[in-house]
Amino acid sequence: MRDAYGGVVSISIVVVFLVLVSGYLAFNVNYTKAFRLKNKVISVLEEYEGAGYDNIVDGCSEGICKEINSYASQIGYNVSSINTPNDGRTWHCNKAVGYCVAKADANSSGSTITEKNAYYFDVITQININIPIINKIMGLRIFQIRGSTKTMENLNMD
Repeated sequence: MRDAYGGVVSISIVVVFLVLVSGYLAFNVNYTKAFRLKNKVISVLEEYEGAGYDNIVDGCSEGICKEINSYASQIGYNVSSINTPNDGRTWHCNKAVGYCVAKADANSSGSTITEKNAYYFDVITQININIPIINKIMGLRIFQIRGSTKTMENLNMD
């Protein structure tokens, strides 16, 4: 009887170990995809200096949105839903892919920049974790990756 009990415990330890390692690897793969998409969104926004960012909506298919969406499908990134922070800014989200962009005034964030028309963009992507128990306990915002573009200057002096 002792040998049978020892065998069950050994198999249980191996199964738990395999589940933990598999979960860790799945999390890392999804984290890498979300991080790469965040970097792509930032680089595209910096390349085009934010032109057309307000057209980022579900199903958009032109401009910077087209470039970002094609990259997201190329790396296999998709998130079913994404939450935006309640910080008073207007977030332009493409929830079909799973990223959001908001424009911010550089002077309002405590920056030392004194240009009147300086701005930057905040970007949010989310790690795709579809484990209902973990999502209920921890919430989805824990698994978000945020980044910002460098500060840009609007040359149209209005």
